Order: sequence, then C-alpha cells, then structure tokens
Amino acid sequence: MTDIVPIRRALISLSDKAGLDDLAAALTKAGVELVSTGGTAARLRELGHKVRDISDLTGFPEMMDGRVKTLHPKVHGGLLAVRDNPDHAASMELHGIGAIHLVVVNLYPFEQTVMRGAPRDEIIENIDIGGPSMVRSAAKNHDFVAIVTDPADYAELIAQLELHGGTTLAFRRQLAAKAYARTAAYDSMIARWFAFADQQQAYPDSRF
Repeated sequence: MTDIVPIRRALISLSDKAGLDDLAAALTKAGVELVSTGGTAARLRELGHKVRDISDLTGFPEMMDGRVKTLHPKVHGGLLAVRDNPDHAASMELHGIGAIHLVVVNLYPFEQTVMRGAPRDEIIENIDIGGPSMVRSAAKNHDFVAIVTDPADYAELIAQLELHGGTTLAFRRQLAAKAYARTAAYDSMIARWFAFADQQQAYPDSRF
C-alpha cells in the first residue's frame, strides 16, 4: 500500500449527472480510461469523451432491463483485489482482471420515486443493486480505490488528480466513510418503505 494511488481507470455510473462534464474532462486530460454504463456512457459520448462500455470490460451485455450489468468478477475483482498481495495479483493475471482505481457512483433515485407517488413496480425498479455493491467493494478496498458518491467531492478529486496524478490515503478514507454512510441511509429508506407499504409500520421489525 502506498499513500498516493494513481488513477488509470475510472468506472462512472451516475443517476445524477451534475458536474460530470468537468470531472470527465479532468480525467480525460490526465489520460484516465473511462468505463461506464448505459445512460452515463451515452452522456459522456455526447460531451465528446472516449468511453469504454461496461459490457466490453466484462464480456457480457447489460441484460434484464439493466438489472444485471456491473455484477461481474471483472468489475468486483478489479475493485476488491489487494494490489500488493501476490495471490490476488496472480488471480487478476489468470482471469484477465484489470485494476479499477476510481469509482464514481450515485444511486438510483429511490426516495424521489417514492415521494412522487410512483406505482410499486417502478419503486421496486428504483432499488439500486449494482450501485451499492460497487460502492461497498470500492470502499472496503479504499487502500487502493477511491469511491466518490457525492458530486460535492468532485472538486477535491480533480485537485488531487492535478497535484498528485491520483488520490491520497487520507482522502480515500474520508470518501470510504462517506460511501458507507450513503449506502446505510439508502438501505434504511428502502427498509422503511417496505415496512410502511406492506405492514403499515413506521419502522421495520428488525433493527440494531
């Protein structure tokens, strides 16, 4: 583990695309490979950035109406591998898994979907699965991966990229803490919706 981790590959998957142009411009200028999904990849191309589709990285198409696209060993292996562990490095080499150094994700708008009175089927489709999985994988491996879940952190990310060519350990730790707080709040919202929608309870039965 080193303090500064260079950013060579970034995985970007956003519902809220605010600030994407400036972020992508900084990453592209630094020679970072951009990998993305669906609508985010389309938006990056509209902005004139070269981007690699997630399906090209995994070798599988996005399927089941987008429910399955990032749940793949070439994504999570690239996030979770301990880079200075020889066994992990050997597995990456054996299975053709490339390291991912930065993940920029915000989650499906579950709360907004509920608040505007959407039907149940639409609410269920706005329960993000792949997003929280990537967030948790990247945050767990914050020694080697930066996870950005809030556009408010783009400016500091860009500043570190310009100054260091990558991210500091202190910043990655800060981002990891914020990421787990985000997924905890997100899951709490979903649990409360199920409790109220199906049992007319303000809170679910099982809590800490």
